[in-house]
Amino acid sequence: MTAIIDFINAILWGYVLVYGLIAVGLYFTWRTGFIQFRHFAEFFRVITSSRSTSSSGITPFQALTISLASRVGTGNLAGVAVAIYLGGPGAIFWMWMVALVGMATAYAESTLAQLYKIRNADGQYRGGPAFYMERGIGSRAMGYAFSIAFILAFGLIFSAVQANSISVAMDEAFSIPKLVTGIILVVLAGIVIFGGIRSIARVAEKVVPAMAGLYLLVALYVCVINITEIPSVLALIVGSAFGFEQAAGGFTGGLMAALLNGVKRGLFSNEAGMGSAPNIAAVAVPDPHHPSSQGMVQGLGVFIDTLVICTATALMILLSGAVDHSEGAPTGMALTQIALDTHIGAFGPWFIGIAIFFFAFTSILGNYAYAENAMEFLGLGGKKGLLVLKVIVLGFVMWGSLQAVTTVFNLADAAMAIMATINLVAILILSKTVAKLTRDYFAQRRSGTEPVFRIREYPELGDGVDASIWNRDVAAERNR
Repeated sequence: MTAIIDFINAILWGYVLVYGLIAVGLYFTWRTGFIQFRHFAEFFRVITSSRSTSSSGITPFQALTISLASRVGTGNLAGVAVAIYLGGPGAIFWMWMVALVGMATAYAESTLAQLYKIRNADGQYRGGPAFYMERGIGSRAMGYAFSIAFILAFGLIFSAVQANSISVAMDEAFSIPKLVTGIILVVLAGIVIFGGIRSIARVAEKVVPAMAGLYLLVALYVCVINITEIPSVLALIVGSAFGFEQAAGGFTGGLMAALLNGVKRGLFSNEAGMGSAPNIAAVAVPDPHHPSSQGMVQGLGVFIDTLVICTATALMILLSGAVDHSEGAPTGMALTQIALDTHIGAFGPWFIGIAIFFFAFTSILGNYAYAENAMEFLGLGGKKGLLVLKVIVLGFVMWGSLQAVTTVFNLADAAMAIMATINLVAILILSKTVAKLTRDYFAQRRSGTEPVFRIREYPELGDGVDASIWNRDVAAERNR
């Protein structure tokens, strides 16, 4: 089994995704008119100006917090440390690059998810990559392949990854046995996920902003007390990215090690192009009532995840001087905890333990919310199907709590690569639609009107788009 996983990772990560993710991000950056740079303020406006929702979905802010709940977790704390250990400080630069171009990719995939969403039998919005593969491209087989890989990756493996990080952190910080942590996680996660997506949304919109804000305050404190060293650390990151500083701290991996690990850990953290966030983007009631507005919400999620939170972690680690690139040296969550211990004393490992508990726990909840959409596409979204999914997810949470971190990360890399490859092909095929939606949205903004999607202006979409959602009076849809 290990040989198969290693082969998949070698092919897809070594030859396809490292270059493919950056290329697709650059393509959509150009195709959308450099949206993440020219219209960055709009990414915030669609969140701050959003008002109410309807009984069919959730608010844009709730969709952002659920996507951040999934994004902000292991990748932001343990993943950043792994990237620095394996790829040197330069890996952080490539994480930034993946995020900057990934904002356009995230915008594209979530815009498409909004456009092709449906109402299920209970009148709730559902959608995501599988839906735009079937309804936009016309390939149900592609949608099935993605959904199966998605459930395996997000519903199961990634939940195990997050549980693993929590159990390691609890053991390091508080000497709590991994079995005990696993049992507690299963109980807490079970209480929330059995309440459904709305229950997850209520938890995420409260926990995620509070924990992220507290984490950034600690990072800001660390940066302030080390303010004179910040310029040299930033110079080290940039120089190492191109191999100019590869010998620093004993690291000798060079440009490719920095690039590979930065891209891998960057994608694992911000998920741009992977096809995950579109599943919750489709559940939101967009405000303005146009698919592009929810695309920008998720583009902002990538920025917050990587350019803000991952950067905070990287600076705290590099400023600590705790990185040791020798074989067997601390990495992952342990390295992050050691770094905080250097900066703020014994409270540091405790704080990271608490932070990863909340970040990774909400990631488990967000991952499950995503998996529900894939189950809906497969025709398994009924009560019995979702009950089976919930039980299996909780089983993987327990399993992940007891596994070695390298085993779980290798599985996650393989699943992520398969998903991302399928999704990138799909959004490239539908790129013309993304470009037209973008032009339409900003043309309406320039005219001084609030953008509204009018399906009659898109005859080429045929029956793929649910006219009952988009051809309805906007006020009536919000009050539904």
